[in-house]
Amino acid sequence: MLFLDGLMQYEFLQKALLTSVIVGVVSGVIGSFIILRGMSLMGDAISHAVLPGVAISYMLGINFFLGATAFGIVAALGIGFVNQNSRIKNDTAIGIVFSSFFAFGIIMISLAQSSTDLYHILFGNVLAVRSSDMWMTIGIGVFVILLVALFYKELLVSSFDPTMAQSYGLKVRMLHYFLMTLLTLVTVASLQTVGIILVVAMLITPAATAYLLTNRLSIMLFLAAVFGAVSAVIGLYFSYMYNLASGASIVLAATGLFIIVFLFSPKQGLIFGRRSVKS
Repeated sequence: MLFLDGLMQYEFLQKALLTSVIVGVVSGVIGSFIILRGMSLMGDAISHAVLPGVAISYMLGINFFLGATAFGIVAALGIGFVNQNSRIKNDTAIGIVFSSFFAFGIIMISLAQSSTDLYHILFGNVLAVRSSDMWMTIGIGVFVILLVALFYKELLVSSFDPTMAQSYGLKVRMLHYFLMTLLTLVTVASLQTVGIILVVAMLITPAATAYLLTNRLSIMLFLAAVFGAVSAVIGLYFSYMYNLASGASIVLAATGLFIIVFLFSPKQGLIFGRRSVKS
């Protein structure tokens, strides 16, 4: 009741809830494609690679969205370039690029002399979200969902069978970079909510939870969005009621849902799944 009363009275809590839910939904959708393609490390790489863009934007006094998006896209292109033009494997290229970008970002933050902002960038602070950040998150969320719906068939085929997708004439490499661009946008939208360190959890955990419940991509996308939104609400509740870090609370809520499904999923669950196999 106290949380509901707060929602009715405080505008900052209303903005925090709406922003968190949007981030949960869009992270679940994009995360579904990420885990199906076995690209969880790429989500981690992009989330770390945007830090220098955020720092430079802060120093120039412009919206961090611009710098973060630019550096995220450059990182994705850099990983692909190194992987395709050397003997280095994809995971190694990811490690080299994201660690160097992240280190560069820390240096830029130290030059900007803003440790408080660094803390919020790394770990998120959705309870302090501004109206401009909220509307930016909503805009990114709607834009990403529309693009996923528009290119759903192409993403579906290329995610499950890239060879067949290429035989159909689809530009698999272009679809890969298209998805990386969407991943960058979602990462930037999540900065205020869960921060750079924890954004990969919101990309992976709700989608992984949905993956245990269905074999159909359309249902998986829906369930992942639901789990992301529910995690955001539960996490924000505990963050507000007990004065906890908002990003960490949301991620732990998502982890709690994953554990429940992992144990009790009808087909894949550790408990019920084994019972059905034995019977």
